[in-house]
Amino acid sequence: MKDELLLIPDKADIERDGIAKAKEEHGGIVKRIGKFWVKPETNGKRIALYGYDSFCLVLAQILELEMCMPKDEWIATLPNEFTKRQIQIVELGNAHQMAYPKFIKPVTPKLFKAAIFETAASLQEITQDISREERLIVSDIVSVDKEVRSFILDNEVQDLAYYEGEGDLTEVKAFITGFLEKTSIVFPPTFVLDVGYNSQLGWFIIEFNSTWGAGLNGCDAAKVVNCIRAAAIN
Repeated sequence: MKDELLLIPDKADIERDGIAKAKEEHGGIVKRIGKFWVKPETNGKRIALYGYDSFCLVLAQILELEMCMPKDEWIATLPNEFTKRQIQIVELGNAHQMAYPKFIKPVTPKLFKAAIFETAASLQEITQDISREERLIVSDIVSVDKEVRSFILDNEVQDLAYYEGEGDLTEVKAFITGFLEKTSIVFPPTFVLDVGYNSQLGWFIIEFNSTWGAGLNGCDAAKVVNCIRAAAIN
């Protein structure tokens, strides 16, 4: 990472500041960006990005970077062994046929806010102007007593931490490692995996996230800075 460049938003943030410090301690250079829609001077250096969605995606387009992005809908392809609930992809036009309540998230990011919908009518109310062909990730509802965030690089856990609840990390790390060893999904070089726990089901996968936009949520910046480096393909 020596002499490589990390671009982050100029607004102070404890987690981003932690990543910046870790980058500099490895010999990297940090540049804080305000006007992220203006191409920054990078002097031909290798670039990494860390920040919120619009910041990273706009800069990636300007700088011609490819950002590692796991697909939300992959979770619907996983066996029950890892999800502990039924998850399916449903077209919006067919969503009225399901039994409710359901947790529903659009496949197209930011199309509407993911939430628990108690009835088909409540979903219809906020999607009436959306194409009936849009795909939805529809999940049975499970209670979550504990949640853990993990940063993955080359299919190995770099760090993990509780962000809801507390406890020993040995069992959850074994669950995550077992999933990474058994899954047939070809993941990008790095991603963030969130898992949950309840006493009836044990551990289960909640969702995938992009490393470049995920909060540390208790993870060690020094252990995940290489994940953030790998999240931007130069």
